[in-house]
Amino acid sequence: MRAVLCERYGPFDDLVLAEVPSPELRPGTVRLQVLAAGVNYVDNLIVGGRYQVKTPTPFVPGFEFVGRIIELADDVARDAPHLSVGARVLALSGGGGFAEEVVVPAHIVTIVPDGITDGQAATFVQSYMTAAFALRHRAGAERDDSLLVIGAGSGVGLAAVDVAASMRMRVIAAASTEEKRRLALDRGAEVAFDVNSESITTDIRELMAADGKDGVDHVYDPVGGDRAETWLRCLATGGQYLVVGFVAGIPSLPLNHVLLRNRRVTGVDWGGWSARQPAENAALLNELVHQISIGRLRPVEPTAYPLDRTVDALRDLAERRASGKLVVIP
Repeated sequence: MRAVLCERYGPFDDLVLAEVPSPELRPGTVRLQVLAAGVNYVDNLIVGGRYQVKTPTPFVPGFEFVGRIIELADDVARDAPHLSVGARVLALSGGGGFAEEVVVPAHIVTIVPDGITDGQAATFVQSYMTAAFALRHRAGAERDDSLLVIGAGSGVGLAAVDVAASMRMRVIAAASTEEKRRLALDRGAEVAFDVNSESITTDIRELMAADGKDGVDHVYDPVGGDRAETWLRCLATGGQYLVVGFVAGIPSLPLNHVLLRNRRVTGVDWGGWSARQPAENAALLNELVHQISIGRLRPVEPTAYPLDRTVDALRDLAERRASGKLVVIP
């Protein structure tokens, strides 16, 4: 089969498309024909050896994907009647998605309803689960709370906009291009600002002053970097800064602004929580799958790249040229 291979840690340009043996079917596993695999910022970290968990080389990257079951181990066929050859399932695993076939444990796959496309199924889990975990479990966000989403035109940002809008929160988007701002508005943002505007802090405060507030209730920041202090200053007294990721680097925040305004800085690690709370995580995933299938949540249809252009997809993501989500199609 064809697969994208990371032979050694390094830049994603070193990835190669190779013919490799199909992975072995082991007890407790299913074999999938990969239909689509999501492309994520974490993939670049994993390939570069900069992720906290090191995958032994050589390996096939791609941890988020959707596929059709083409083979089941004997014990799975016997003990998991809800799984059958031909079923379409999604999975989040340690890797293997950038390939024509992948073998994964049966217990990590979830049936994909007909109302969800291959592209949506391959790209929503990480971003939407992070958003739902952040807003519901970490922030304790409520209806009519205001939320400023940084990088709102990215896949992660759009998921936060969509989830927050479904919770009837007041969503304010900040994104770098007109196309990204338009996507955020389409997903339920009330207003979308240019993230690079020098007046954005003043503009947001003026917007919130109409409601008698001195800032937003929550900031959702998957970007980090040098602008983090700007977003902290957009918070209302008693507001909460949700630390989601560091695409632009790990920021330094002036903690005096946290203390003097009784603000809170809250970390969001959905991956760690999901490993510690598998039952709650499974329930949350099933709920989100249902909400997508009935149209209450609307993940964007991703931009598709063929398998032999996986490096191009990773580059477009790393250089922040992409709007929404990206997917590789074997």
